[in-house]
Amino acid sequence: MDIAKRILYEDNHLIIVNKMAGEIVQGDKTGDVPLVETVKEYLKITYNKPGNVFCGLVHRIDRPVSGAVIFAKTSKALSRMNEIVKERKITKIYWALVEQSPHVPEQRLTDYLQRNEKANKTYVSHTEKPGFVKAELSYKILRQLTNYTLLEVELYTGRHHQIRAQLAANGTIIKGDLKYGAKRSNKDGSISLHSYKVEFEHPVSHKWVSVTAPLSGEMACLLG
Repeated sequence: MDIAKRILYEDNHLIIVNKMAGEIVQGDKTGDVPLVETVKEYLKITYNKPGNVFCGLVHRIDRPVSGAVIFAKTSKALSRMNEIVKERKITKIYWALVEQSPHVPEQRLTDYLQRNEKANKTYVSHTEKPGFVKAELSYKILRQLTNYTLLEVELYTGRHHQIRAQLAANGTIIKGDLKYGAKRSNKDGSISLHSYKVEFEHPVSHKWVSVTAPLSGEMACLLG
């Protein structure tokens, strides 16, 4: 899909794009074209910019995950957005379709995570351990479907595979997420996790920014 049709927000400082499931945000060993390069090319052509175009990544979401990703168009905006993220002055809301309905309909989860880079997987401890970092999120049930439950998840810390690992450790595995115990894969190779909304105070204008990313793919089909 044309990148211009997936732009959720843009001004002189920031651009927020609706990432498709399967796209990589940054370059990796696959050699596939990352979203950051697609955005750079869009900026270069649209604004007739010569030479290298600045495009700074504010946060990442995993390859099989879809939804809102924030990029900075200037180094000033990037450094200020990095501070906003570091100080947790940004609201990040995800939608997740899970295989089992949680026993508690609304809950805050605090766990400790350790990333295994070789396995590209995160392990969860419910108690503090050496080498594990604190991870926090909250969820609530939005809808009950025939075979799945839709959760709204608010992410307070940005750890590797955090939502996927914490929900699985809580007994609610994300649909299609084989790595964390799903029964089967999604047909389109995605997992049913979507970066649905981001909200923050603009780093330059100080106006309130609230952006929602429309669903696509398998999640959109299931949720109508």
